[in-house]
Amino acid sequence: MIPDTDRSRIWLNQLTPYSKRLTKPPELIVEGKLFRMVGLTLEAVGCRAAIGSRCRIETKTGRKIEAEVVGFAGERVFLMPTGELHGLEPDCRVIPLGKNSLARVGYGLLGRVLDGAGNPLDGKGPLKTEAQISLNGAPINPLSRKPIRESLDVGVRAINSILCVGRGQRMGLFAGTGVGKSILLGMMTKFTSADIVVVGLIGERGREVNEFVQKILGEEGLNRAVVVATPADCPPLMRVHGALLATSIAEYFRDQGLDVLLLMDSLTRFAQAHREIALAIDEPPATKGYPPSVFARLPHLVERAGNADEDGGSITAFYTVLAEGDDNNDPIADAARGVLDGHIVLSRSLAEAGHFPAIDIEASVSRVMPDIADAGHLQKAREVRRLYSLYQQNRDLISVGAYQPGSDPRIDQAIAKNAAILAFLQQDMNEQVDMSRSLHELDILLGASQ
Repeated sequence: MIPDTDRSRIWLNQLTPYSKRLTKPPELIVEGKLFRMVGLTLEAVGCRAAIGSRCRIETKTGRKIEAEVVGFAGERVFLMPTGELHGLEPDCRVIPLGKNSLARVGYGLLGRVLDGAGNPLDGKGPLKTEAQISLNGAPINPLSRKPIRESLDVGVRAINSILCVGRGQRMGLFAGTGVGKSILLGMMTKFTSADIVVVGLIGERGREVNEFVQKILGEEGLNRAVVVATPADCPPLMRVHGALLATSIAEYFRDQGLDVLLLMDSLTRFAQAHREIALAIDEPPATKGYPPSVFARLPHLVERAGNADEDGGSITAFYTVLAEGDDNNDPIADAARGVLDGHIVLSRSLAEAGHFPAIDIEASVSRVMPDIADAGHLQKAREVRRLYSLYQQNRDLISVGAYQPGSDPRIDQAIAKNAAILAFLQQDMNEQVDMSRSLHELDILLGASQ
């Protein structure tokens, strides 16, 4: 056995040719040393570790920092730290730990707020978990998934009636800043009929995390929820891990046969964090600064949600997508539309008019609604859409008095129903409207029952 002394440690930054170094027995290559730091990326030589595995960096002062392998080039290994970098200096020891990131899961997580590493943030003591699972999950054979055949009650009238969501559906919530997406997520968290709610707050401001947990979610909503929070000041790797951890927790409960509602705010921040990592290891940017690997990671994350096999539960997921400058055609929004099962668009003009939730039913669609709603429900939802859209198309003429009543019976009907439709689509944040009540009020709106 080689004694553990500085002289006998194997540092692979020596002048030995790389081809000869590979002839050494693998078990002798134990540790390396920190070679260079550029931005948030650490470069080490001497350690051989697989992508996704963890390494421990030890400073000369005794401080220990964990990092994850995110790439390699020849004998160099690229590491991304999971915490603060203060105290690092050249030639720090880099020791491969031989383990990948794992998620601790169990019913003891209910009512708790965690960080991206799975550690508690709420000061309620240590976590009580039952198992550890892979942070990256295991792919499900698409042919073994249960088809989406049942609706999920989210407690929001406009969604239950016009944009019906199925158990196991993946929806996008497209919104700019300040249009009420956090309030809408909080409403669904408190009012949904799902068994478990998992909330991932990725890249948000720290103030908004506390506000969401304390005010929007509240004690009632938190009792059956798990919140994973990685604010904007966390390293990019932790923000990525926060999204993966929230998904892993949801997968665990789904595999227990439960119906899970996964709310992730936001998918855009996840993509931006991965962009920071990819650019730091010299991956070339492609579309508006996003490297190609970002667009590969999005479906990998989203496809983990959905239904399990016939004996498992479901994950119904809502991913918020931030529309930068209210542009719903930026690269992440465009890619998200291609991998999700529908999208709900929040309109700034509606929000500015005091219309909450500010759901633009013209621009929103649920792709699985025809499979889970009966013919009568579909017909009524289409009629509301038709009347709403017809009024919006002729709004300018109506506003200035250029339209003469009686010119078109369809427009006359849209004008007569417009105020009732707008009232129907609005809902107070503390009001719960379940599925049966939503459909009953839809009947009343269209005059089917009085």
